[in-house]
Amino acid sequence: MLRIQLSPRRRIMAGTALGIAAALTVAGAAAAAPAEAGRTFYVSSDARGGGGGTSPASAFRTIQQCADVMVAGDTCEIASGTYRETVTPKASGTADRPVTYRAAPGADVVVNGTERLTGFTPVLPKDLAAITAADPYAADSLFSAAVAQRKIYSVPVDLGDKGGEEQVFIDRTMSIEASYPYPGTDLLDPDIRRAQAGSADATIVDPQMTRPAGYWDGARALTAYWYITTTGSVASSAVGSITLQTAPLCVHKVVPTDTWYRLSGKIGELGYPGAHYYDAATKRLYLYSDDNPNRHFIEAKKRQLAFDLSSASGIHLEGLGLFASSAQTGTSSTGVVLDGVDAKYLSHYWDVTRGATNCGENVTRGVGDTGIVLNGTGNTVKNSTIQYSAGNGIALRGYGNTAIDNVITDVDYAGTYAAPVAVQGHSQTVMYNTMARVGRSGVNLQWNGVEGTVPGPDRIAYNDISGYASLSVDTAAIYTCCSSRMEGTQIDHNVLHDPNARPGGVYPFGMSGIYADNGQSDLRIHNNVGWGNPEGTVELNGLGSGSHDNLVYNNTGGMTLFYVKGPGQSTGSVVMNNIGPIRGLAGATDGGLTLSNNLMDGDPLYVDAANHDYRLQAGSPARGVATPLPGYNDGSTDAVPSLGAFQYGAEPWTAGARR
Repeated sequence: MLRIQLSPRRRIMAGTALGIAAALTVAGAAAAAPAEAGRTFYVSSDARGGGGGTSPASAFRTIQQCADVMVAGDTCEIASGTYRETVTPKASGTADRPVTYRAAPGADVVVNGTERLTGFTPVLPKDLAAITAADPYAADSLFSAAVAQRKIYSVPVDLGDKGGEEQVFIDRTMSIEASYPYPGTDLLDPDIRRAQAGSADATIVDPQMTRPAGYWDGARALTAYWYITTTGSVASSAVGSITLQTAPLCVHKVVPTDTWYRLSGKIGELGYPGAHYYDAATKRLYLYSDDNPNRHFIEAKKRQLAFDLSSASGIHLEGLGLFASSAQTGTSSTGVVLDGVDAKYLSHYWDVTRGATNCGENVTRGVGDTGIVLNGTGNTVKNSTIQYSAGNGIALRGYGNTAIDNVITDVDYAGTYAAPVAVQGHSQTVMYNTMARVGRSGVNLQWNGVEGTVPGPDRIAYNDISGYASLSVDTAAIYTCCSSRMEGTQIDHNVLHDPNARPGGVYPFGMSGIYADNGQSDLRIHNNVGWGNPEGTVELNGLGSGSHDNLVYNNTGGMTLFYVKGPGQSTGSVVMNNIGPIRGLAGATDGGLTLSNNLMDGDPLYVDAANHDYRLQAGSPARGVATPLPGYNDGSTDAVPSLGAFQYGAEPWTAGARR
């Protein structure tokens, strides 16, 4: 099982009037107006049914029964229990009369996307003949050895027409599909194999692949290199090598020691406790278990959504649990609030596809359609805990939506451009969230216009992001790309630290706190602090349309500049009042970039750098020497502000979820 233990919320000593005022404004906007009194209906999984739901004694058995009768201003109070359904409201609420679905006081409510599986029977040696008739390589394998040890059980079940996309749970912990190498149960720190040799035409050579020639033919192959993760199928295989049907897409192919891979889709690899294999042709699930699985709680995912809000507005979900399912609003939805939701295993997939020639992140599966998806405008996810997803934790689409005060961990275990918070559309707000242990970036910030609306800036602020880059490099805690004008989007007062880059393989290129990649322009990056980031707290890459009109003020932790020095590549960009070394400095001003008043070497005299307290001591050379920038470095008790993210003597501010 994937696990994360979070440290207490970090207190950051300093602040700006701009940051605090904006935080209070957003927090106030996220709070819904009090609803006028409406009717209350009741739901209990133990109810006998047939009641009218108007009292606990006559409670409905399903949440959908509430949804069928409620109108604006009504509340559905839900008793403890597991509810296996997709709830689709029949009526919307309004700003002052929302339709509310809430857990009863003290109740543990879970809306579950799975169905329980029972009736497992042991696979015996006499059963191998039928199995090996379909796959002769199963005869002498980990699977056949486990059958001989009476460790394999099976059950007939329809989990779709394509193996590898199913999701199975054993006692509420996700089972891992049989594969080579077996990754272990922590998919954000998996055991991996790297190509030891290979070619750009799709051959992977690894002497550790000892299965006989032909064994891997037709298998699925997940490959990952640098910033590209993709899946394909094996055309042919020999001892020590496989050749894919199609070379991995994009500019990066099979690169010895850097490309890592995983092979699946073969029953012969079912040889580890808790692993499973699904035969899509025979509609049968096989499970490795040390004892009879009927003694355990086995579930398989059957529904994608716990709440389908695609045609609803003014819906509030309060204190509910979601398991193996998620929630989604529609393009016209507004006033939807998810408050205090505890969501686990929101999205699951392994097949990662891209356009035939396009390497961009926007064509990667899962970037915009996984996790809790907020389309429309004026919708909010707050005070929630989100854990485990192949894709996103939250996807902000449309415009004017908010993610605030959430703890989001263990997401993007497929290693794509998904993220704890994926930001698309415009005018989105991501504030006071704690994010940790993710496949790629903590916030994936893209720019997409919304027809019929006036574009506005996003705000990414007061977030604590760590453990990024678990499965990918050329990324950042906050990553934004490519060749877009960002309308003055602000990235400020974030704490960005301790990436989880895997040892070995490709150099940890492009790993920074904030990465404006491939020609992003018109950003306001200020008052951020980072540590442990190989490229520093901020990274600007002007490749593409150039890095123009970016204001990089008062950050602590250093930075990297590249592709900003050619003629006109960085006009209008200003790097000022920062603390820390700047890589790529030579010639940087040749492209139009302004560098001014940065402390790039020497000891800044932090209060306690070893414990990440980057406030300034009284004698710091960064104290009282900054260029005053109203709204960006206010708050110093000195007449002249200080360099870096911490104004001397200022009141403390916090990063991360405030709970």
